[in-house]
Amino acid sequence: MLTNERMYQALMEKDVAYEGLFVAAVKTTGIFCRPTCTARKPKADNVTFFPSSREAIENGYRPCKVCNPLAAIGQTPAHIRSIIDALQADPSRKWKDADLLQQGVAPGVIRRWFLKHHGVTFHAYQRMLRMNAAFKKIQTGETVTAAAFDAGYASLSGFADSFKSVFGVSPVNSKHQQVINITRLETPIGSMFACAVTAGICLLEFTERKILATEFKALTRLLRANIIPGTSPHFEVLKQELDEYFAGTRKVFTVPLLMPGTAFQQKIWQLLQTVPYGTTRSYKQQAIAAGEPDAVRALAHANGMNRIAILVPCHRLVGGDGSLTGYGGGIWRKKWLLELEKSHVTPS
Repeated sequence: MLTNERMYQALMEKDVAYEGLFVAAVKTTGIFCRPTCTARKPKADNVTFFPSSREAIENGYRPCKVCNPLAAIGQTPAHIRSIIDALQADPSRKWKDADLLQQGVAPGVIRRWFLKHHGVTFHAYQRMLRMNAAFKKIQTGETVTAAAFDAGYASLSGFADSFKSVFGVSPVNSKHQQVINITRLETPIGSMFACAVTAGICLLEFTERKILATEFKALTRLLRANIIPGTSPHFEVLKQELDEYFAGTRKVFTVPLLMPGTAFQQKIWQLLQTVPYGTTRSYKQQAIAAGEPDAVRALAHANGMNRIAILVPCHRLVGGDGSLTGYGGGIWRKKWLLELEKSHVTPS
């Protein structure tokens, strides 16, 4: 139950799980905020809660400039998105501070954004992209020397040292090495990280999911490969199919998936893909369908370990009474996705 007390507690704790469930309007300032706003917190007596931004605006409140509640959570700012797109289109280009200033972006701003959202500086991100491009060229038969010069290195020894620090092997020994490419995608309900290898998409998660770092470590271990910013033909298909899904015109995904895990986990993840679009199943019903009627808790745990959101639709599992139980991307997203699908189901 979303009582005023619980919502105020979530506001004080900046609890991301409550994003999309309410906005908090401050009577003394006339502004409204998202639950995760970092601005100074008001007294409980000075706060009123609304289910959405629309109701807050209709009651005369203005959106907060600190947390920008009208934007999708985690969304990449347009000025940074344009630079990321340019980088991916030409990884060999070295962006300097002067180039950023020409685009109207302060170097300090983009450095802090990359540190917060990618754990590395903007310049480190550029180097990793260039290394990934060089890695792929060597994999397709280009010489180490040509790949090094294309990546902007004048010294082969410097290139070899940087290459080994990223991939764990020297350029000449990388022919049979695998890399996990990672990119950032924008959706109507927030940014997502996508990872891909040659076999297909191996991760699709909302960027603020709490166990994301654990999932990255698991992928690195299971696939014996490092996660590096880069491109993949699977990303193009994924983006197109996600756009169609959010527009309500796609109900089944065709992009290849790779889901490393235990035999039980893979069985549960494959079964998730049989839950029809626009419908839900209880965990008990899913356990029976899996032939494991007494393994409801184990099934729920495997469901929570799913690394490919939306495409492997764990959001379609609900409690026995129809309640929206936990979801790694936040309950509000689970509700949003189910309502999206329900609104586009063709009547029989």
